[in-house]
Amino acid sequence: MPHLQRKPFGQHGKVHEITPQSAGWRYVGFSLYRLREGERISEETGDREVILVMVEGKASFVAADKEWEVLGERMSVFEKTPPHCLYVPNASSWEATAATDCVVAVCSAPGKGGHPARRIGPDGISLAERGKGTNTRYVNNIAMENEDYADSLLVTEVFTPAGHWSSYPSHRHDEDDFPRITYLEETYYHRLNPAEGFGIQRVYTDDGQLDETMAVADGDVVLVPRGHHPCGAPYGFEMYYLNVMAGPLRKWRFVAAPEVEWIMKRDA
Repeated sequence: MPHLQRKPFGQHGKVHEITPQSAGWRYVGFSLYRLREGERISEETGDREVILVMVEGKASFVAADKEWEVLGERMSVFEKTPPHCLYVPNASSWEATAATDCVVAVCSAPGKGGHPARRIGPDGISLAERGKGTNTRYVNNIAMENEDYADSLLVTEVFTPAGHWSSYPSHRHDEDDFPRITYLEETYYHRLNPAEGFGIQRVYTDDGQLDETMAVADGDVVLVPRGHHPCGAPYGFEMYYLNVMAGPLRKWRFVAAPEVEWIMKRDA
């Protein structure tokens, strides 16, 4: 298996746990829980902030010494309704109790104590169309640069129709040279509809020192430490992914791959 592709290590409980140490980088962490109704999980944030995303199902939360309502509405991510999320700062704790069978994503990055705990969505999140032709895809921005909800985290959801490309034209964000480009590590949590399908993701650098092309299955995570990272959904299979990005600066600036720069300029 390519070293950037992570398969879930189970079907129940914590099925993904990606840390900066296990990924070989400095900023992004990503975990995923698949819970049955009534099950409870809890974590300390330590020196990291987290955004909890209800991918599917419903759960009640206690976080940062406060009780929150039941979060979650969609029972399938492919309903495409806005997600229910919760931001929890560093030096806090959180606990979730599954109100239904559910999938909870834990997106993390270094926290600086700059933002209070808060609900994110579903209010204020609306599905936005991006791209043209078979590069059209649909985005739910959870906490991108315009949403000042976090110290480090950038989080978004993307739905790619069958037969379409996404994270394309190919681009990279792997240098700390703002405003031209920012250094952001990134994870992709992939889902497919129907679940038996597959998607394609390539991660490559201009010099070819990194070049991995992966057939991603439903539930896989792909790491993007550097380079370009386009993905495609074959005819007949719809693709969803949850992106987590973080780096030294909470800005998203990228540079197009030389071979597709003309496409980006044409479609601008």
